[in-house]
Amino acid sequence: MNLTHIARRRYTEGQTPIEFLPNLSEALNGPRIHIKRDDLLGLTSGGNKTRKLEFLMADALAKGADTIITTGAVQSNHCRLTLSAAVKEGLKCRLLLEERVEGSYNVDASGNNLLYHLLGAETMRPVAGGTDLAAGMEQMAEEARSEGRTPYIIPGGGSNALGALGYVACAEEILAQCFESGLELDHIVSSSGSGGTHAGLVAGLVGNQAGIAMTGISVRAEKAPQEEKIRNLANAASELAGARQDVSASDVVVRDEFVGPGYSLPTTEMTEAIQLFARTEGILLDPVYTGKTAAGLIGMVKEGAFDADSDVLFVHTGGSPAIYAYRDEVLG
Repeated sequence: MNLTHIARRRYTEGQTPIEFLPNLSEALNGPRIHIKRDDLLGLTSGGNKTRKLEFLMADALAKGADTIITTGAVQSNHCRLTLSAAVKEGLKCRLLLEERVEGSYNVDASGNNLLYHLLGAETMRPVAGGTDLAAGMEQMAEEARSEGRTPYIIPGGGSNALGALGYVACAEEILAQCFESGLELDHIVSSSGSGGTHAGLVAGLVGNQAGIAMTGISVRAEKAPQEEKIRNLANAASELAGARQDVSASDVVVRDEFVGPGYSLPTTEMTEAIQLFARTEGILLDPVYTGKTAAGLIGMVKEGAFDADSDVLFVHTGGSPAIYAYRDEVLG
């Protein structure tokens, strides 16, 4: 795989660390758990979308864009970071916000919503859950064109083949860090939502013949359609990266039993996971993505999915600003 021929902006200085979590590992009486701190990536308050935006914003700039249009939920980390990247590049940004849980949009809410206002989003347009978001963004793009603008549409989560290259690069970064430190990983656990992070990691691991198993913890979709989506996206990213090996069905594993009643809706396991990470390691998780992913990791440890002597990497995809809009869910 070779990403050097693909245009890329850099929003993070150096690599994000991989840290051993001794207190959490002891508390779970399980394998050695490590964490990839992608919550420390660049742009406003960090998170996994920063890696995707390095490729997407480079493409937008190459095409002469002056207005970025994207979509996400009302407390979207992706919208926060896309807006932040637009600010960094001197571009305008318009957001289409999907109210995936009825009644959840509040113009005065804290969390990411507060940051949309602080960072100066040009438009924040709420729409009902289930809205055709692609059509909605195209309408916003037409409005921008009618104003003499040059819009560039970034899909939700930045999860197309180009955006997924950010996590192909992350997979290679993880492998390089493991080589330097002598860490032999047995398993990687990450969120599986819009798909770019999960798909990019799988593509990078398979393309580099890493031999490391990976599980994506779904935060919204059911197992079968999510696995199909991840495999298709991973192969599209692999093709862009020039990989010689396809991602097979057996390379893509999704666990969907930690979603609970629905996207962003709390579960007891999620709350307990957030509190456990905070109170053993001082690490903040969010209730929508990393909290449920951590609940999945803990559930897998308890069911004996990992050998006690194995090394497991939890990919922290960020999202901590959202906790300020979910006080009751976080504290239980």
